[in-house]
Parts: sequence; C-alpha cells; structure tokens
Amino acid sequence: MTQSSGQGGPNEGLVRPERRRARSGEDFDIIIGFLGFWAVVLVVVTVWLEVTGQPALWWALGLLATLLAIYGMVRLRRKLPDRR
Repeated sequence: MTQSSGQGGPNEGLVRPERRRARSGEDFDIIIGFLGFWAVVLVVVTVWLEVTGQPALWWALGLLATLLAIYGMVRLRRKLPDRR
C-alpha cells in the first residue's frame, strides 16, 4: 500500500545537513550554467555590434558584469562539496 501525497513518513521535510550542502552545490552549478549561457549570448551580440560599427559599450559592460558574476560563483562553488 502506498502513502498518499499528503502524508509522509516520520522524516518528511527533514534533510540531513550533508545532503543540504550537496544540494546547495548543485544549485550553484545551475546558476553558473545559466550565467554561462548569457555570457555566450552577450559575446555574440558584442562582437556583432563591433563588427557592424554600432555602439557596443553597454553590451560589453553587461558581458563584464556577467563574467565577474561567473568568477565569483565559481570561487564560492569551490568551497562546497563535489556533486555525487
């Protein structure tokens, strides 16, 4: 017999601290991937604007901010345990 979705076992909602840290590391990986995607998009846009002679300063500054955010996230991620 299975339990209904509204009822759980005695440990429902409780997460061991080591599992919580591992999940936190996985969240960082997701954020780094998201920022990496937008960094690639901003590189393409910035290069295109430079090649076509249009102003690209704000796009380049957005790219810089994204790269700095990735750098900071990678440094923070190193302090967390590896994924299993």
